[in-house]
Amino acid sequence: MRTVTVVGASLAGMYAARELRAQGFDGRLVVVGDEPHPPYDRPPLSKDFLTGRTDEDQLALTDPEETAELDAEWLLGVRARGLDARGRTVLLDDGRTVSTDGVVIATGAAARRLPGEDLAGVHTLRTLDDARALREELAQGPRRVVVIGGGFIGAETASSCAALGHAVTVVEAAPLPLVPQLGAEMAAVCAALHRRGGVHLVTGTGVAGLKGAAAGSRTTPEPEVAGPRNRPRYPRAVTGVELADGRTLPADIVIVGIGATPNTAWLAGSTLALHDGVLCDDGCVTGLPQVVAVGDVARVGGTRAEHWTSATEQPRVAVRNLLAGRTTETVRSMPYFWSDQYGARLQFAGRRHQSDTVRVVEGGIEAGAPGEGGLLALYERDGRTTAVLSVDRPRPFMRARRELTRNAEPVESVEPTAPATL
Repeated sequence: MRTVTVVGASLAGMYAARELRAQGFDGRLVVVGDEPHPPYDRPPLSKDFLTGRTDEDQLALTDPEETAELDAEWLLGVRARGLDARGRTVLLDDGRTVSTDGVVIATGAAARRLPGEDLAGVHTLRTLDDARALREELAQGPRRVVVIGGGFIGAETASSCAALGHAVTVVEAAPLPLVPQLGAEMAAVCAALHRRGGVHLVTGTGVAGLKGAAAGSRTTPEPEVAGPRNRPRYPRAVTGVELADGRTLPADIVIVGIGATPNTAWLAGSTLALHDGVLCDDGCVTGLPQVVAVGDVARVGGTRAEHWTSATEQPRVAVRNLLAGRTTETVRSMPYFWSDQYGARLQFAGRRHQSDTVRVVEGGIEAGAPGEGGLLALYERDGRTTAVLSVDRPRPFMRARRELTRNAEPVESVEPTAPATL
């Protein structure tokens, strides 16, 4: 291949670019990104960046020296609008085209939004610009903040807002946050972190809609009537969140954390198989020749994992298979994620099943929450450990994680698979 184009200047896209050079590709490397910013790390956006402990320079995933070594063409601030696989061309929304021999799809996912009127004071938190706007608004004085969604982004953002002195309520439609990831027993323990952090948790009811009023009529100060300078100005501002059970929560700021949708619309006419992401085999290889997908946009072997570790581990295998022109290696990494909430670090590794039993092997539970020294819990099934959860027990967790990894099916070579034809 003479040219490889990475579509998506994301974490996964950056790692793919690195792998291309590390694995010997010395041809033309093009990186397309819809944001104007060079690749940056997203996890701090809901934590240290939001609270002001981290600045933008510390988010960068690369430095000038590495950028020079990659010797890539960076097309930033431009969105891909199509993939012509037969003509080996990536179409851009500014009218340009990129002729290419190979494509790495790393376009990530976009935050889901609530239907209805656009109101000032309503935020999502997915991009650097999102975080800039929210941080600026939070800095304007104490606010009533409602976070819709008790997942990891919602919990981390609620924690940061509480640390900044705001009155925070988290609304979660499920009976408990994080039940799909942790199971009911440990989800209840981790949900208690909200209470310990001074945050009100409302569960078991959805959101019917948002209430708004003419900008400037809210009871709290609004120095810039329709929001911070880097957000659109709307004539109406949010005043409350109407719940499905009829209650209304007053709100000056609403943060919507209800998940993300993979960015695949630009691929609609490409004949790629799309279903909640780009469908790939276990080696990140799609149904089109010399096209692979990685990160949040990729459904690898039937699973789409929106985790930092997936975005950093998949590119090595994907690039190897892209350069080989067929699937020669598969992704077999152990699922792992972490979350920082209310001064506690949650870490989870493994594959939990709803029938697993949970056993706390270190630390304990006090008043329904993790004890002062945290806890380590093992998920078990048929006499073996399937997953491990830690709250502030990093060293025991790493030992348990290594044991899980040793017992997991390793990365292995497979019989070469010919690429599909168009």
